[in-house]
Amino acid sequence: MTPEIDIYDPSLYETGMPWAGYAWLRENSPVHRHAEPGGPGFWAVTRHADIQHVSRHPEVFSSHAGGIMVPDPTEEQLSRNRFMMLFQDPPEHTATRSIVNRGFTPRMIGKLEEHIREICHELVGAALARGAAGGPVDFVADVAAPLPLYVICELLGAPAEDRERIFTWSNALIGADDPEFATGDQTPAFELLAYAAALGAQRRAEPRDDIVSKLVAPGEDGTSMDDLALGVFVMLLAVAGNETTRNAASGGLQAFFDHPEQWRRLLEDRSLLRTLPDEVVRWVSPVITMRRTTLDETELGGQKIPAGEKVVLYYPSGNRDDAVFAAADVFDIGRDPNPHIGFGGGGPHFCLGAHLARMEVRVLFEVLAERAPGIAPAGPVRRLRSNFVNSIKEMPVRLGG
Repeated sequence: MTPEIDIYDPSLYETGMPWAGYAWLRENSPVHRHAEPGGPGFWAVTRHADIQHVSRHPEVFSSHAGGIMVPDPTEEQLSRNRFMMLFQDPPEHTATRSIVNRGFTPRMIGKLEEHIREICHELVGAALARGAAGGPVDFVADVAAPLPLYVICELLGAPAEDRERIFTWSNALIGADDPEFATGDQTPAFELLAYAAALGAQRRAEPRDDIVSKLVAPGEDGTSMDDLALGVFVMLLAVAGNETTRNAASGGLQAFFDHPEQWRRLLEDRSLLRTLPDEVVRWVSPVITMRRTTLDETELGGQKIPAGEKVVLYYPSGNRDDAVFAAADVFDIGRDPNPHIGFGGGGPHFCLGAHLARMEVRVLFEVLAERAPGIAPAGPVRRLRSNFVNSIKEMPVRLGG
């Protein structure tokens, strides 16, 4: 008998991931026709191999045609989003990414490591002091959320006093399904676009050694980003770069709480920091879904799909596919190799900031192991009501054990 399967309802994710539903679909209906409240429905793709296939064939599975979210975008949203890499197909995506790559060179990212370590020491040190004084410590608010935000501000060359504004805009944009963060309008998006345009104007007049200066300056081929394209990129960075790393950090710590033997392994063997970030990303899967739209009739996993259909990739399910991962339901920080799809399934949309995210996660847990080896939960977590990102909103901890 076919069970009633729902892996879409955002409220499900407030209590955890629907692992049983994912497992049943992988085994019985890996390309599954799923109901969509208020919409025509979509194809839920849950196997690792099928997710990779879709990701690597943008000529059939488009990011642009219907956007990346399950609900259909308005014409206004579709028009604005065409400038964002996530919503582009080649060759437009290729051209945009070639500009953005100027700011994500190994030199630009590599020089951030010591600064990231300083930020981690600053955040963990302040949390330790707060806990020692008897104050509450929320790992999300005090450590996991500020870390990527401070790094993004460093990348953009944004002043420290702007951090909280960027953080608020990011929360509103990613938490549209959560009453705590939803604003009900597009104001945060427009405010962030205006902020980025002003930042771009400043860098055109007074260039610095930051990513914005590189994006607005003409490259060797004479191309650069105009105000709108820059604004949409900064929006992407503020959401994708901030939210995903924050969620990997908080979800990774929860994984250690749930599997304390892995934390003891790390304390005894720091060489595991090399493989830890990828296992954290696999286990947490900070991004739950991405949508594609079929441009032609096609077949996927033995299922025929007409043109114009929504195809939704479920990364957490693919990352627990036992056809790819031995002991897929085991959190193992020494897992190697680790062909997870937490940064995407390959192809043109593979995460631009994967190297930076790995670095942030690695350095954070290095500093936690050094300065707070007795870290422990101090109460229940609260999760975001979202079927798009796997996010913990609040995580009370004791840093002294």
